[in-house]
Amino acid sequence: MSRTAAALIIGNEVLTGKVQEQNVQVLAQTLFELGIEFRACRVCLDIEADIVSDVRALSQKYDFVFTSGGVGPTHDDITLSSVAKALGRGIERHEAIVSRLREYHGEDLTEAHLRMADLPQGARLLQSGKLSWPAIQVENVFVLPGVPKAFRWKLETIAAHLREDSAESFTSLRVYTLSEEALLAPLLDELDAKYVDVNIGSYVRWDHPNYKVMISFDGSETDTLTAAAEEFRSRLPADKLVPNEVAEATEE
Repeated sequence: MSRTAAALIIGNEVLTGKVQEQNVQVLAQTLFELGIEFRACRVCLDIEADIVSDVRALSQKYDFVFTSGGVGPTHDDITLSSVAKALGRGIERHEAIVSRLREYHGEDLTEAHLRMADLPQGARLLQSGKLSWPAIQVENVFVLPGVPKAFRWKLETIAAHLREDSAESFTSLRVYTLSEEALLAPLLDELDAKYVDVNIGSYVRWDHPNYKVMISFDGSETDTLTAAAEEFRSRLPADKLVPNEVAEATEE
């Protein structure tokens, strides 16, 4: 059975349109490569009760939860304390983080800086050679920053740790067609019922110059994916199929 994951995007700036969210797509791509099913994504304000409720619900339902945002030194950075509360843990000042802060800031170190060393009790620090600041794991919750570059750096470290725990991964095959989606629906219904371990998706592109619909076949069993994709191809007229290299060469 595949492991599952959910994301919680935290921040007033996202829900008020001040900042465009950029982390969900890279998280989805990373989880797919790891063979982890990305099942849900929520967005909430910087309100403790909401964060606590969402973290608690998601952590109980899914194998992993990834939070994004609210881990800085300002008044609205309440993610770590909220995660601690959601999981029934206290907050403690982590001396390893304090040492790094002292080394980095020197005499300019302030209490606001030191707040970033206040972590949920028992938090695990995930480190890699290229990451100067560790990623934080509390039980099955990974706490990441909202800044896209920092989010990606820490996600790479987390992915390396998750990859060590499982050899499973997902594969995706794509078939591009000039057919109308409504005309493909009966065939897709049939294939979906036949290949129960394959996730079949249909995606329309109204503005693409070379194809109308892309059909994706996702799953962990390569032979089954190939069989499903090949059966789909074989049951379409040849003039309705678009070679992948032609369709993907003009992708934006």
